[in-house]
Amino acid sequence: MSASMGKGTAINGAAPSTVLSAAGSPPATSGTAVLTVATADAVSRPRLRDVAELAGVSVGTVSNVLNRPEAVSPEARERVERAIEDLHYVRNATASALRTGVSPLIGVAVLDIANPFFMEAAVGMEERLSHDGCVMLMSSTHADPATETRLLRALQAQSVRGIMLTPTGHDLSVPLELAQQGTRVVLFDSVATPPEVSSVAVDDTAGAELAITHLLSLGHRRIAFLNGPSAVRQSGDRLVGVQRAIDLAARTFGSRPELIVHDVARYTAPAGRNGATWLLDNLRPLPSAIFCANDLIAIGALSLLLEHGIDVPGEISIVGFDDIPMAEQIQVPLSTVRQPMAELGWTAADMLLSGTGVRHEKRPPMLVVRQSSGPVPSRR
Repeated sequence: MSASMGKGTAINGAAPSTVLSAAGSPPATSGTAVLTVATADAVSRPRLRDVAELAGVSVGTVSNVLNRPEAVSPEARERVERAIEDLHYVRNATASALRTGVSPLIGVAVLDIANPFFMEAAVGMEERLSHDGCVMLMSSTHADPATETRLLRALQAQSVRGIMLTPTGHDLSVPLELAQQGTRVVLFDSVATPPEVSSVAVDDTAGAELAITHLLSLGHRRIAFLNGPSAVRQSGDRLVGVQRAIDLAARTFGSRPELIVHDVARYTAPAGRNGATWLLDNLRPLPSAIFCANDLIAIGALSLLLEHGIDVPGEISIVGFDDIPMAEQIQVPLSTVRQPMAELGWTAADMLLSGTGVRHEKRPPMLVVRQSSGPVPSRR
């Protein structure tokens, strides 16, 4: 994963605002683009009854075609589907949810929708949800428990069919309460395994072990770990993996490699730059390698080092976590721990929709070695 806590992207510019107005509204002021929306009286929307009359069937048969097609004969179903197409009938999702008790809306609450990790995961979620005609409502919690609670309550008030949640921490009382009240909940990018809810994630501890073991195999014995905020679950799990790799190396080599841990404020590139600045200002000698808790932190740290004329990996190696798309496109392609982001998203959505009981899946990570990591410099 990567847990990222930055705010959503703001779009600035001088483009005129767009105003939605009903037909017959007063004209907008100069410089404002107006999109006029016809009122219900201006355009007659096809009704379920219209479809039934054109197809020569009952309203109940049309309803069955829309909600339980297996209960309708192929011949009647074909007539209804043809009538729907001819009339350009669009079902009223809100009314349908009231009748059937099944909403097409799926809530998704993640740490930061601006993080490429979650955007890649959303692709997988959307692919699976579209098969069942569901619509995704995605929001950021910014790793704030209070914001998470407000979002969950708001989604529950919308009577969503289910919620996929990346928890901000270890307190799962609110999502568990929602699950007990009948809202299906799946924990995404979370290894928590309460009996009431399903979960899917990559093994963060094993991934961090992979990264540190890779650096140790290259001869690095003074390693810095730029971790995310300690309150975030992924930060704690990845720190455990780092420490396990260091402990194993101490037993293997007979001496303990030096580890410097520094937490940054966010899982973002600016936070990575700040973390790298702290290392340059406070450590002598500098570490020969830096492991970062996600790729955005690593990309920020890498850019800061290059600006200071430090060769990567000639002087300092860097390894990230996630393998977001830009990881291989930056100036020095980033060695990183890969998470199958779209696959994780698809699996979470499938868990939510399948209704096959509680499932817990933990996927293995994979190390991807690129140009940002290399042997320890000989002068060290």
